[in-house]
Amino acid sequence: MSYSVGQVSAFAGVTVRTLHHYDKAGLLSPSGRSHAGYRLYSDADLARLQQILFYRELGFSLDGIAVILKDPQANALEQLLVRQAQLDEEIARLRRLSEVAERAIEVQRTGVSLTPRERFEVFGEIAFDLSYATQAEQKWAHSDGRRESMARAAAHSKEDWRQLMGEATAWRAELLAAFDEGEPSDGERAVDLAEEHRLHVSRWFTSCPTDMHRRIADDFAADPRAFALVVPPSQQRPGLATYLCKAVHANAARRAGPGEG
Repeated sequence: MSYSVGQVSAFAGVTVRTLHHYDKAGLLSPSGRSHAGYRLYSDADLARLQQILFYRELGFSLDGIAVILKDPQANALEQLLVRQAQLDEEIARLRRLSEVAERAIEVQRTGVSLTPRERFEVFGEIAFDLSYATQAEQKWAHSDGRRESMARAAAHSKEDWRQLMGEATAWRAELLAAFDEGEPSDGERAVDLAEEHRLHVSRWFTSCPTDMHRRIADDFAADPRAFALVVPPSQQRPGLATYLCKAVHANAARRAGPGEG
């Protein structure tokens, strides 16, 4: 069966101009002509076109495809292996670029105006998960507390960040010790640590009444990405996020009274 250039163009999803170019390049010449001199493609031509499009999708040049199609048995495997190695290198390069873009977006979303090296020096293992930062932005976008927190974070100097992360590291060590030593989540030691965390948030980011603190702690218990902002995965224990959440709720109950939520 024979097909016109227009039909082949529709079948293959390529332009008529592309088919003419393949013909002129000697890569795909139609097997026949109509009585009026128009190109006619056979089923074998369509099969060859399919091969060409496959190699084009992999990024081969037309000259490279011509070499392969000239002797598929001798050239295809070798050429594919070379192209696979090139694609692997390109994937690695794009991943590196993606990481750079992610860090740049992360800086914008968190308001932390430090260089990557400074961020590593200050934050160490603590990392901001971009997907969580994005969801948090959407969730709290209209919150006065969110806006204040972002503005204050953006205004912190490197020394500010160093000081607040030092406080957070010391607090985290006390939290882990209380948990490891079996202190109850509603006991005085754990509840005092919950209050320290609330005051830390208020001191460095935004006013944090107990109702807001409960919502923050609920996020810690529900979303590992949120909890990783205060305890890096390498230091976490099973049940620790829930333990902190219960301590925060116990602290809120302890502080309940006039003017407290």
